[in-house]
Amino acid sequence: MSDINQLEELATQIRRDIVRMVHSVSSGHPGGSLGCTDYFTALYGEILRYDPSNFTMNGENEDLFFLSNGHISPVWYATLARHNYFPVSELATFRKIDSRLQGHPTTAEHLPGVRMASGSLGQGLSVAIGAALAKKMNGDNSIVYSLHGDGELQEGQIWEAAMSAPHHKVDNLIATVDYNNRQIDGNVSDVLSLGDLRAKWEAFGWLVLEMNGNIIADVLSGLKRAKALCGKGQPVIILMKTEMGAGVDFMMGTHKWHGVAPNDEQLARALEQLPETIGDY
Repeated sequence: MSDINQLEELATQIRRDIVRMVHSVSSGHPGGSLGCTDYFTALYGEILRYDPSNFTMNGENEDLFFLSNGHISPVWYATLARHNYFPVSELATFRKIDSRLQGHPTTAEHLPGVRMASGSLGQGLSVAIGAALAKKMNGDNSIVYSLHGDGELQEGQIWEAAMSAPHHKVDNLIATVDYNNRQIDGNVSDVLSLGDLRAKWEAFGWLVLEMNGNIIADVLSGLKRAKALCGKGQPVIILMKTEMGAGVDFMMGTHKWHGVAPNDEQLARALEQLPETIGDY
């Protein structure tokens, strides 16, 4: 278990990793990655039960995590590296030829920590439900976690999965929505409004929680509340309010950093706001 100060220092370092990774190849998705950094830091720093030294695709007797909005791979890669799934130095290969760290996570490269290819939005919830059902059938009491973008909820497959989980009483699943109201073309509410999202999920039979995804203490308490609801006959979903680009002031308040890498000057400005805490790769 880490204290809040340690987790906050790790989050700062992961944000630093993110902006350096996307800058180095002039491509990638920094906005959502920065916005979800506190979630990943809390999840892997204290909540998940996992063994990076003995990674298996089946993940028997350990918690599983599935990233559905795979374009925010920089934050996941940095988190996995900082939790000993692979060397931190490998972050320097992000999006390069023959790298295991592809722009969207894949399984072909056999990267420890990754159990599904993602990036084609809308598919991750179905996979997470299948994994959760498999654990129940095998008598494995571990929990399955998944993360989704709010713009991703515009995909129809999400709502097919949303109907399926309560029907099958998938109560070992905690899904989280990055509810930042930003997507590649603008505000989610302008592109295709999601309406009353809490009411929608409740109508589909889910237990719904809310939390501030940019305050680590709130993320920890939210995930712990969600865990306490597991085993009660219903799946759990958390609506996580975040700010795209959180931690770098000029990337916040806009959708424009969804998939744009900083130039040299912008990287320097970002790194000034993100002091090195643990050590760069």
